Amino acid sequence: MGCFQSKSANEITSPDHPSAQHNPESVTEGQVDHEDQVEQEIDVPCFQRFGLRQLYDATNAFSGKCIVPGGEMKDLNLVYGGMLEDIGLVAIKRLSKLTWPDAQQFVDQATAVGKLRSKRLANLLGYCVEGGERFLVAEYMPHGTLSKHLFHWKRREMPWEMRVRVAYYIAQALDYCNVQNQKIYHDLCASRILFDEDGDPRLSTFGLIKNSRDGRSYSTNLTYTTPEFSETGITFPESVIYHYGNVLIELVSGKHIPPKHAFDIIMEKNALRLMDSSLEGRFDNENATKLVNLASECLQSNPEDRPDTKSLVSAAAPLQKMEEISSHYLMRLPKNPVLLPSMRSPLG
Repeated sequence: MGCFQSKSANEITSPDHPSAQHNPESVTEGQVDHEDQVEQEIDVPCFQRFGLRQLYDATNAFSGKCIVPGGEMKDLNLVYGGMLEDIGLVAIKRLSKLTWPDAQQFVDQATAVGKLRSKRLANLLGYCVEGGERFLVAEYMPHGTLSKHLFHWKRREMPWEMRVRVAYYIAQALDYCNVQNQKIYHDLCASRILFDEDGDPRLSTFGLIKNSRDGRSYSTNLTYTTPEFSETGITFPESVIYHYGNVLIELVSGKHIPPKHAFDIIMEKNALRLMDSSLEGRFDNENATKLVNLASECLQSNPEDRPDTKSLVSAAAPLQKMEEISSHYLMRLPKNPVLLPSMRSPLG
């Protein structure tokens, strides 16, 4: 496998600490070789601690031109595109110290996520803690987010075959994280799903690390939160499944539809009403029905009634009908995108 982390990663101590000063194999229904498909060798730099000066230089002094679109200047958690020597282009997330007042806890969680290495993730490459600054550094995904390709396309809608591939790959990503005991994913949504240089979908690792001091997951729209969040304000492992179900609804419809409304439509057996009209019928009816049914299972109000991550993988795997065709071709992506630190392209 790729390098998990540097030898000293487990020995890292924060300066604020008191002690310091592809091509997947064909899969038959009910038979998913998860390890072969998700844990193939990948070439990823070792997880490491970065200096503030490195990130300062990488982002042209945290220039506004390097800020990812979608994050306003008043946002406490900005993402920059930057260029690091010996690594290349990276995504750099700047968090507020209010989120992580205890620097060592931040280091510990970042190091735990930094151990993950999967071709289904935008892998975490490192972190920075200096004074009041908190940063995360991850792989750069040059082809933007699912949100961009699904909701804001200009020339061509996302083809059905690519939508079911997204469902499958993200199910694999969630299952891998679950197996590695990273079971909480904060605010899973279309903007957390990114496309790499091959056009393959990946899950942003930034979502594995909390954005708020108390660990609560604050959605920008309470309409899309889970029933249990409305009661407790806390994200549970089963909550991630609910949000995955909402992503499935968006893949099917090409629109933002409140989960409760989508669930009611499905229960009324009007699932075809959810289908994206821009597809103009270019989808497999049986596959669409199975994907909608899977979404309805994920959107159950009782967390205990939702499927687990392995069930998501098993349900999505048989829907893959064009595995021999690359994502790059299906998405009609440019072969050589211009990759510059100031490139205003979403990173998740």
